[in-house]
Amino acid sequence: MPGGVGRFFQFLGDQIAPNLGSMWASKRPLVWLLALASGVLAAYAIIAFRFAIGFLHYPWLGTYLEGNVGTAAAATPWYVLIAVPTFGGLLVGYLLYRFVPGRRAQAVADVIEARAVGGANIPLSQGLWSATVAALSLGAGASAGREGPAVHLGATMASAIGRKFSLSGEKRRVILACGAAAAVSASFNAPIAGVLFAHEVILGHIAISAFAPTAIAAVAATLITRFHLGDFPAFTIPTYEITSLWEFPAFALLGVTCGAVALCFQFSVMIADHAARSFTVPLWVRPAIGGMMVGIIAVFVPDVLGVGYEATDRALHQLIPLGGLFILLFAKTAATAITLASRFGGGVFSPAIYLGAMTGGIFGYIAASVFPNLASSDGLYAILGMGGVAGAVLGAPISTVLIAFELTGGYQMTIALLITVSIASVMLQAVHGQSIFHWQLNQRGLFLNEGPHKEVVRRWKVKDFMTELSAEDLETPPVVDPDAPMLTPEDTLESALRAFNRNSDPRIPVVSATDASKIVAWAIHLDALRTYNQALVDSHVEEHR
Repeated sequence: MPGGVGRFFQFLGDQIAPNLGSMWASKRPLVWLLALASGVLAAYAIIAFRFAIGFLHYPWLGTYLEGNVGTAAAATPWYVLIAVPTFGGLLVGYLLYRFVPGRRAQAVADVIEARAVGGANIPLSQGLWSATVAALSLGAGASAGREGPAVHLGATMASAIGRKFSLSGEKRRVILACGAAAAVSASFNAPIAGVLFAHEVILGHIAISAFAPTAIAAVAATLITRFHLGDFPAFTIPTYEITSLWEFPAFALLGVTCGAVALCFQFSVMIADHAARSFTVPLWVRPAIGGMMVGIIAVFVPDVLGVGYEATDRALHQLIPLGGLFILLFAKTAATAITLASRFGGGVFSPAIYLGAMTGGIFGYIAASVFPNLASSDGLYAILGMGGVAGAVLGAPISTVLIAFELTGGYQMTIALLITVSIASVMLQAVHGQSIFHWQLNQRGLFLNEGPHKEVVRRWKVKDFMTELSAEDLETPPVVDPDAPMLTPEDTLESALRAFNRNSDPRIPVVSATDASKIVAWAIHLDALRTYNQALVDSHVEEHR
């Protein structure tokens, strides 16, 4: 018996010890601690960001609360509604011109870009300036969401923590995702949705090794915001129930409607952006012009200002008549498109939720008039529409379903919400083929939705695989042929592979970035292919570990 017990414990040791050793060697305990730190820091950054917006609202609206902006704006003189967004646009334009890299505020798409091709690095100054611009924009009445800038701010905090430690690229990306998860959790009081959003949108995959850190960050951020701001959903709604199983075809039709609204919203943003680029006005003037236009819309429809939570809440409570829902739907679409095209800081989370609630409310009114004995309340349809439009626009159907659950506390409509969100998302992908985040990235030449191979060839640089000059080359420096292809150390692997494809030579000279007549290394075709293949393998392992 003692011998059997000994062999049993030896067996356990043989099984457990290697796993514990591997976990310690891979620095997972350190990643968990950094995830906790990221969640705490991101939560306090988001709280400060929210208070900054309220502080800027008070002088001209008389309220600190985002949920009272529409009512306060309705009681504000018309000239103030035009003057404040215009003047705020001037300040935003000045900050963009003088201090903000890239001359634009940043949001979710920039976090995806940092994860994919930026080494999971967001400079702290860049993130703080971007958050400042976003807070000023929303405080001045810009018609956009605060959650997108919040995700970028949370990722900035996490990136700053990650830079202090020698972590692999995989772990830096996980820490970056922790900041995003914490930001969504802190913004919506929705930790489960925060975790899945980080995986679905930021990382682009769901891996076990990344799940624990993002969960730690999300829970930490949620506990902190609940301690300081209270534990309640963003929208408090009555209890709605599905009246009949015969309504499920209506839920599917609502999904089609939400997909159409999401497409119209995205195309509106695209058209407004194209129109803004075609005007040759100084950058610092563009937000002021956009602010004036948004202010003019707000004179007639005050609920377009800010994140729009008040109007969304009223739609969920069935407090807006059918005509009002139509007006808010079109006015918010126009105001948000103008806001984003004018380079105000802000995101699309809240506008998508807003438009979805209006869409669902309209659909519910019509359904109730056609089938009065079968249709549930339009408040139920508003919840479903909120998830449908947001899920399609964000390209995140899974996390959007959970955001709708956690925002409203409405867990009784699971199947209906899944039907609506999935159909809306499929419809947008079928017609447009990409979420609004990937459209923004495509505008920068980053086609990351085409698969991991596109990320690999843009993440790796020539300097990562080039071969230094040999002793013979140093004694007799090679001469640059101006007609032959050349690369620099900062060129991407994609550029190198294209150069090899156009050239039969197995190696291409790598010249100095500052002196094109000086060869500093060789790029060898076989090394480029080996780097590409190994990076694809590593990417596959990261996604499934």
